Amino acid sequence: MASTQIPSSDGSHKLGSALRQRHVTMIALGGIIGAGLFVGSSATLATVGPAACMSYLVAGIVVLMVMRMLGEMALAVPGIGSFTEYSRIGLGNWAGFTSGWLYWYFWVIVVAVEAVAGAAILQRWIAAPVWVIGLVLLSVMTLINLLSVKSYGEFEFWFASIKVAAIIVFIAVGASYVFGFGHTGSSVTHLVGNHGFLPFGTMSVFAAVPTVIFAVGGAEIATIAAAESDDPAKSVAQMTRSVILRVITFYVGSLFLIACIVPWGSIVTGHSPFVAALETMRIPGAADIMNGIVLVAVLSALNSGLYVSSRILFRLAERGDAPKSLLNLTPAKVPRLAVLLSSVVGYVAIIAAIVSPQGVFLFLVNASGAVMLFVYLSTALAQIRIRRRIQREAPERLTLKMWLFPWLSYAVVASIVGVLLAMGADPSLRPQLIASVASLAVASLAYFFTAKHHRSHHDHDFATDFLSQDELAWKGRE
Repeated sequence: MASTQIPSSDGSHKLGSALRQRHVTMIALGGIIGAGLFVGSSATLATVGPAACMSYLVAGIVVLMVMRMLGEMALAVPGIGSFTEYSRIGLGNWAGFTSGWLYWYFWVIVVAVEAVAGAAILQRWIAAPVWVIGLVLLSVMTLINLLSVKSYGEFEFWFASIKVAAIIVFIAVGASYVFGFGHTGSSVTHLVGNHGFLPFGTMSVFAAVPTVIFAVGGAEIATIAAAESDDPAKSVAQMTRSVILRVITFYVGSLFLIACIVPWGSIVTGHSPFVAALETMRIPGAADIMNGIVLVAVLSALNSGLYVSSRILFRLAERGDAPKSLLNLTPAKVPRLAVLLSSVVGYVAIIAAIVSPQGVFLFLVNASGAVMLFVYLSTALAQIRIRRRIQREAPERLTLKMWLFPWLSYAVVASIVGVLLAMGADPSLRPQLIASVASLAVASLAYFFTAKHHRSHHDHDFATDFLSQDELAWKGRE
């Protein structure tokens, strides 16, 4: 089948292809395993109890299904560059515009949250204000992203490798402790004691999913990084087939073990439950070691956040949804202005988090989680429409298929809508949902405010005639 590539508005504005398969695989892992697991999970454990692992399982299954949808679309319609563009293909320019900008907003908030989390960890060893350390961390990661995409890929490869190794070791040590090696008490007591496995009821499991989505989301950045790899199709297929299952295992397994080892009522929001578990197991020096690993995880997610937010801006600029100046590349094929703009917004968010610290961390996590649900919902709806057109026009392109289509696709849409409704029904989460709806409204108003601009011929052709345009080579043959 002929290779396809969406051309930019200027032939000189084309990103490089320096990433390799190992980079893309670890980028997918690195985007998921960050402060959301090592630190943010404390909020879920404190508000859901031992059943927090079920919240992660539900969220992980939803993300797994969305990634399968993305894998199907990425292999059937390659060369898009950013997964948010599938929303444009399937649902129109409004969906592409809002999905792209909301996704960018999500990741610049991640940048701020991860920088603050990393600074809080470093305060154990460095006597400096959190905001100073956070700004320094963000500056270092900005420089790495400005060098080249390969430098970003190499840093992320090693960051993610350390995180994966640490989680595997933690699961092994924790499991041995739970099964009776090193202590004489019963770990089951922590699971069923203190008001039981579901102390806040079944709905709490689903109400926590927006928070958890923030943590388990991120694998989709591999579809963005794949556009700068030597074999995009292979990279995407590998990501959708195996990486997500590994991550679900890491999250659910580690949270279940923590719930067995540490009484959930003693977990403090904002403090790593992994450190609490290691201290409970009385492993000498383990707390400092884990804090070092958490720092690596934070730097990794910070690194990925800057990368993906800059690439989303680049793709939005290609479509005319952002200033054309963001298309300018360095000799190393890095969109310098897009990286700097995302970094500046990250600086502002860090300062806002320090100025208003009460509940900011959890608020940002919840609000961004709802925004991510909007993006996933748009992606799922787009997949249904695109799949039907593929089956009708070019079924041979379906080399990787969504399971049990269309019923499982409908189930994913229903699940995401259900999570949003559960969030709205929870008085403690309703303000965050309202804030996320406000973000969607702002993005929508921005689109309609510039509606005349969005009726330019290249956007119209891309959104409405993608099956017939030569640029997509939709009916290309071997």
